[in-house]
Amino acid sequence: MLLALAQWLAEDIRAFNVFTYITLRAVLATLTALGISFVVGPTMIRKLTAYKIGQAVRDDGPQTHLIKSGTPTMGGALILVSIIITTLLWADLTNRLVWVVLLVLLGFGAIGWVDDYRKVVHRNPKGLSMRDKYFWQSVIGLSAAAYLAFSTSLPAQTEFIVPFFKQVAYPLGAVGFLLVSYFVIVGTSNAVNLTDGLDGLAIMPTVMVASALGVFAYVAGHAVFSKYLGFPYIPGAGELTVFCAALAGSGLAFLWFNAYPAEVFMGDVGALALGAALGVLAVIVRQEIVLFVMGGVFVVETLSVALQIASFKLTGKRIFRMAPLHHHYELKGWKENQVVVRFWIITMMLVLVGLSTLKLR
Repeated sequence: MLLALAQWLAEDIRAFNVFTYITLRAVLATLTALGISFVVGPTMIRKLTAYKIGQAVRDDGPQTHLIKSGTPTMGGALILVSIIITTLLWADLTNRLVWVVLLVLLGFGAIGWVDDYRKVVHRNPKGLSMRDKYFWQSVIGLSAAAYLAFSTSLPAQTEFIVPFFKQVAYPLGAVGFLLVSYFVIVGTSNAVNLTDGLDGLAIMPTVMVASALGVFAYVAGHAVFSKYLGFPYIPGAGELTVFCAALAGSGLAFLWFNAYPAEVFMGDVGALALGAALGVLAVIVRQEIVLFVMGGVFVVETLSVALQIASFKLTGKRIFRMAPLHHHYELKGWKENQVVVRFWIITMMLVLVGLSTLKLR
């Protein structure tokens, strides 16, 4: 929106050409998202509190969590509103990839909103049934994957890239691309949701991973940089840097309210949507394995749940004191903020490993 205005003004005032640079608009998107969240956040928290949209806490978990009962949830709506408004303001709205990511974000956010609404307003502890949740996640994930698969113009845009090896890439074909994209989008969405169990635990890794994916998007969308670094050139991918910047800005602002002790929780409306956004970003820039590395905390949290369930069903014994993994460490004696900060540090190291694949190829 503002880009189109700047381009129109640039016809008479050349100084406005500066707004055509993705890097500048990414910086402005971060600041805009921060500003929107800081302005809207306190009002949204007061409204959620007034409507008694509070989080229910499991009584079989760490006892220190019982004091969190009633804390406003569904705060992820603040993140989504901030991202969407900021992206509409600063991104190129003629870019189809921007709309793919926005629609996936909005679609998964709607699933999470229905789930949260049923839990906290209708007092239905199950929320949206698992079958219905996965059905709608699959519909949106497969729709996005199908669009990306059949709208590509270059074979390299559907190759499966192995990091650290410049010439190692496997053509997936339409069916393979659909399957890989589906599992990445839906899997990342649920992985972030499982991680969102402590104050600030999920949002900061999401911000770090999104920021790194913004770098990959910028490289993939730049003909010179992508050729120099040995990445497939993906026309239009550079604009996703603006989206990533908006996500990072809104996420950091949300952390202001979500840091221990949290004033508001993200809820499924935020966690499912942000996870899906990370997944579709990785699919577009062809960095699924790098996402797996950088989002290692999300992966381990998900594996801990899967292993716990499998072990209990097969042997009747539990591997961890409680799953997801962050609760295991709490029950071992770690304080909540210790778990959170240590998981942040691990994510930062993993993100640096992921970024190293830009050159170590």
